[in-house]
Amino acid sequence: MDTDLALILGLIIAAFTVPSVMSAISERRPPRASVLTILIAIGLVTYAVMLKPGGYSVEEIPDVFFRVVGRFL
Repeated sequence: MDTDLALILGLIIAAFTVPSVMSAISERRPPRASVLTILIAIGLVTYAVMLKPGGYSVEEIPDVFFRVVGRFL
């Protein structure tokens, strides 16, 4: 898997996990599925950062996002 794609997938999964965690907490139930998706997101982002020489900077993330989206459109 391309490191750019792994980074973007990890960030998107992390963004979708936040409402799931908030829902579980507000309903006073354990966020088991949310924890699993958080771990997947952390794994993807870590994979991308570790395999790309020099890593990623915060300023670089929007460019990477549009590069990945542009590749699929």
